[in-house]
Amino acid sequence: MHSRIMEERSFTEETRTIHFELLGSFSCREAQDSKKKNTAAGKKAMSFLQYLIVNHARNLSAEELIGQFWAESSSDPANALKNMIYIVRSQLKAMFPNQENLLVTLPGCYAWNPAVRLELDCEKFEQICLEVRKHTGDIYLEKLMSAIALYKGDFLLGNESDWALSLRRYYQTLYLDLCKMALPLLQKQERWTEMIAICDQAGRVDFGSDTYITYQMQALISMGHPEQAVLAYRTFREQLWQEFEIEPAEQVEQIYMLAESMCRSNMDFQDILTLVAEKEMETKAFFCTFSVFQSIVALEKRHMARSGEESSIAIVSLGNQVTPTTDARRLERVLLEGLRTGDPVARLDASSYILMLTGATEKNAWTVMERLNRTFHKAYSHSRACIFFRVSALKPDVVPQKNL
Repeated sequence: MHSRIMEERSFTEETRTIHFELLGSFSCREAQDSKKKNTAAGKKAMSFLQYLIVNHARNLSAEELIGQFWAESSSDPANALKNMIYIVRSQLKAMFPNQENLLVTLPGCYAWNPAVRLELDCEKFEQICLEVRKHTGDIYLEKLMSAIALYKGDFLLGNESDWALSLRRYYQTLYLDLCKMALPLLQKQERWTEMIAICDQAGRVDFGSDTYITYQMQALISMGHPEQAVLAYRTFREQLWQEFEIEPAEQVEQIYMLAESMCRSNMDFQDILTLVAEKEMETKAFFCTFSVFQSIVALEKRHMARSGEESSIAIVSLGNQVTPTTDARRLERVLLEGLRTGDPVARLDASSYILMLTGATEKNAWTVMERLNRTFHKAYSHSRACIFFRVSALKPDVVPQKNL
């Protein structure tokens, strides 16, 4: 690797400065010009230019560039590199017609003209991230917020090269750490709008995390918008299942139930009666979250202690030789359509469900399981899925005797 050889000097007013934005949409501008410039370079030429920009502080050898961009895809990599340098120089000239020789050739390597100063938003972002922990109190929070504001989006969005992906993950980690540090402080100061904005963007960067939907729902509830919290939860839950086939964490479920109860409390007496009485009867089994399922089972155990009736719990799961997602959806459809409308069903994980058969003995529950198994294989005869059942009688709660 060659090192850059240049005489030391301080930047003067004559130093040419170019600002590059790499967080989010790629763009650039000259220091004295607020108008952003873009380039219509091809995908590989764009990635090559961006690589030069990211590594602007050092000289880049021909060997490094060839290894990065033509390791296996060119019979004449040296000539391919020369052609790419020509293309990139033409692009830079089109973007900055008043600038000359932005990219210079040195013995065995390439470098940016030392008379040009490059400023990158990602470098500024990284610097603030490294320095933010030096501060305390309100200054600490405001430093966090200023760094978060710099993150306009993922690093070099659209560039799927390996070198860009690794840096993208690095900057995502820095950003998400900032958000996790800022959110509890914003919550303490009741800065709800800023919390929601951060959760909205951070949730897109790290969708699988429950952190951001939790803070977002809490902020919406605090602002008096429980209905928006309910909508945010339902969107999150649906996307979480589609993407990862998992359910939200228990804390998220609890906040959702709070938001729903607040929505109901905003109704008057007649509205609540209408909502309960006029809700259309479902023709399928009752599909619910696991926490709701637990509450239904607890209520049924109390009912059994007084009525003397029997009920059963069953776990239904798929074997290993299944088509991911497809067989799980098939099983869910068979359960919802094959059980009674009063039987609750909840998802345990991507390939198993738990259900309660109200008023069914353990023997009757096994009969129902066998029927569901036949229904599945009759409807999906080409499926290789093997369905397993575990059945247990539900034990009633012991009701303490009251003195009469």
